[in-house]
Amino acid sequence: MAASHVPQKLQLRATIRMKNGHCVPRKWTYHLTEGSTDLKTEGRPDMKTELFYSSCPDGIMLRETGQGYQRFLLYNRSPQPPEECVNEFQSLTFSLNSKAFLQTPREIEACELSSD
Repeated sequence: MAASHVPQKLQLRATIRMKNGHCVPRKWTYHLTEGSTDLKTEGRPDMKTELFYSSCPDGIMLRETGQGYQRFLLYNRSPQPPEECVNEFQSLTFSLNSKAFLQTPREIEACELSSD
């Protein structure tokens, strides 16, 4: 995640491996709201994103809420985040009343982040 050249915007870039094995670049633009910790996702007016503090140096923790759903996400630059990062994330989700925790297996190497 990085600050945009435009004030009050953050940009998150990732490359996500799809079920078919292909790596697909993605980019999200978030708008900061003065006086609030909520982020608004560009192009998704129904979605609210909250960014949480993480002591893990290469990770971010998010909660997304929208029309009838809530999900917590841990993004990390490492394909195998340190166990303490996963534990911190799991503790956060449970403290916010999340009842399920899913950790996807990493059987294939991580996708390279494109440099655009």
